[in-house]
Amino acid sequence: MIDSRTDPQAAALPPERAQAIARGEEPDLFAWLGPHPLPTGQAVVRAFVPGAKGVTLLERASCTPLGALQAAGEEGLFAIVLPAPVDYLLRIHWPGGDQDSEDPYRLLPMLDAGVLARFHQGDPQAALALGARLLRHGGVEGVRFAVWAPHARRVSVVGDFNSWDGRRHVLHRHPGGVWEIFVPQLAAGALYKFELLTADGRRLLKADPFARRAELPPGTASIVAASELAHQWHDAAWCAQRSAQPPWAAPISIYEAHAGAWRHLPGEPGTAMHWQALTETLVPYVHEMGFTHIELMPLAEYPFGGSWGYQPVALFALTQRYGSEEAFAAFVEACHAAGIGVLLDWVPGHFPGDAHGLHEFDGQPLFEYAHPFEGRHAEWDTWVYDYRRPEVRAFLIASALHWLRRFHLDGLRVDAVASMLYRDYGRAAGQWLPNHRGGVENLEAVSFLRRLNTAVHAQCPGALVIAEESTAWPGVTHGLAEGGLGFDFKWNMGWMHDTLRYMGRDSVHRSYHGTDITFGLSYAFSERFVLSVSHDEVVHGKGSLPQRMAGDPWQRFANLRLFLALMWTHPGKKLLFMGCEWGQWREWHHDRELDWALLEAPEHAGVQALVARLNRLYRSHPALHQGDAEAAGFQWLVADDRRNSVFAWLRWSHDHAPVLVVHNTTPAPMENYHVGVPLPGAWAVLLNTDQVEFGGSGYTVPATVMAEGRGCHGQPCSLSLRLPPLATLVLAPVTAADRGSLPAQPSGFAPRRST
Repeated sequence: MIDSRTDPQAAALPPERAQAIARGEEPDLFAWLGPHPLPTGQAVVRAFVPGAKGVTLLERASCTPLGALQAAGEEGLFAIVLPAPVDYLLRIHWPGGDQDSEDPYRLLPMLDAGVLARFHQGDPQAALALGARLLRHGGVEGVRFAVWAPHARRVSVVGDFNSWDGRRHVLHRHPGGVWEIFVPQLAAGALYKFELLTADGRRLLKADPFARRAELPPGTASIVAASELAHQWHDAAWCAQRSAQPPWAAPISIYEAHAGAWRHLPGEPGTAMHWQALTETLVPYVHEMGFTHIELMPLAEYPFGGSWGYQPVALFALTQRYGSEEAFAAFVEACHAAGIGVLLDWVPGHFPGDAHGLHEFDGQPLFEYAHPFEGRHAEWDTWVYDYRRPEVRAFLIASALHWLRRFHLDGLRVDAVASMLYRDYGRAAGQWLPNHRGGVENLEAVSFLRRLNTAVHAQCPGALVIAEESTAWPGVTHGLAEGGLGFDFKWNMGWMHDTLRYMGRDSVHRSYHGTDITFGLSYAFSERFVLSVSHDEVVHGKGSLPQRMAGDPWQRFANLRLFLALMWTHPGKKLLFMGCEWGQWREWHHDRELDWALLEAPEHAGVQALVARLNRLYRSHPALHQGDAEAAGFQWLVADDRRNSVFAWLRWSHDHAPVLVVHNTTPAPMENYHVGVPLPGAWAVLLNTDQVEFGGSGYTVPATVMAEGRGCHGQPCSLSLRLPPLATLVLAPVTAADRGSLPAQPSGFAPRRST
């Protein structure tokens, strides 16, 4: 046994340091606690364990007691002087029993200076070193905690492992403001938070911004996550084929879903399905309906259910509302096995002001802009990320890559891009600050988005990045070399608003508003678009899709079928929110499942059958998807028939095979309506939205129509058609086996190169 009374003065701390430790105000416990050599060749070991009755030093290999640490001036502070340094453990004598414990202050900080430098320069890969990471250090398993808090005076990690006492595990501060500590013997599943002492003396309790697991609300703690998922992936072939062809030439039809409100557990109203049940129900449903992708509303942990996930506080942590990470991974793999891609809504534009979240994380604005004219969204009561800071850019891009890599996702839909691009977004005059050029553009956000798209496309081949951008910002989907932002697709909000406005007009007035249909084609090929009818269109008093259609009950559903056919035959990829595929009558609410009982009514079942048919038609006929982003893939035939309110166009494929689309937007059927076509011979009706199986009137339309020799609409031949009321006809040549008989397509039609 070592005589712990040897040279007690050598073990003493300056009184002010001992008091600061006891008060929890000492910023660097590594300078005082743990083992320290003495000038005499001896070593001193100090420990701070408030609430302990005493501490004994143990020889590590044998657990032999080496001596008792003596009280060192303040309650909980103990010290011992050793003849020489020794490898040791601490035996802490608590009132309820003894605990053999590693001393975190004998294990020096681990973070490499190069990694830290890259983080401060904006490297997202370096950012992944922060948070809670399971590691082996000094021969011991445990967790390294690292957090960025440059304005804090002191940072501690707290949890059940230290009775949530912020004095126990104080992190070491690196230059630049990253704090770090390795806590031995911790494992996955441990709850924790960071306690920060601010410059003005406040103590804040914050969740870890980089946490990969978080408590289910109303809990607010972070959770140490396993390093790797306990899921064996078998989708390598799926992931490899994603980049086999340009996505803008492929059929993309997206089913947008809120995981908790699609369907509840049978017999348990109000209880959302977990991932296993969704794997067994949602995946086969989407497959049967013919959609190519599922887009899930945000899944990063969020405190307020009414935000639908669009106000997240843990940008790396899957919400536990629907089960574990492994269960979600199994859901994604089941989608891939069924030929369905999985997209995720991702929110890098703003965050809520919850006390445990990012707002004034270290006592001052850090993740957000400091000035309220830049940093606060008054409309949403949220805070805007400061895209000027390299560390914030690294944090956000690391989050995007985390979701794509960890869960094999096929893409991200980036929320609220317009709010990021404009400094005056949602702000009154005098309530925003111009950029250094005097303009409204947020140049830092532009730079961030370009970096984001570069990183995703370089590191996650084939993954899509889709912008929800509601303005006419130029070049959203153009390549970086062209001065664009580099997104793969952009939501076409203008088309959606115009077309819904047209379908909401009484048919007698539609002849005066044809530009609501035609205007979208004037810019349809300026970007690569997704025609989106999202959750935002069926909430907040806007009404459901059937409610937004004009006419009596029958006409409302006929107009809905017409609207969906307009959407599926118009250039652009497709996105439809859940329930819209069968005309849910009420507005959507996140706490209720969809009204599945409505499918017993023929009008709703008919709309559902139509959407399934539209998806099959869209996917099987290249003319309806190959040219979605090419002007030469579309050709107007009838755009100015105001008297009849009829619209007709041709869609072209790469091999010149055309598809004819004719829309009668009035409730009056028409006989002998002539439409020009490029080919003689028989044309087959591929789709008639007025069929009885879709809930239509069953107005008789021949299965095939022969083209006449007299031309019109600039075409050498024409068809005399019977047009059903409020309906769409889609036709194609009966035979196109002889490719030499096909007409020349409009010039310039070729797949756009990847950017």
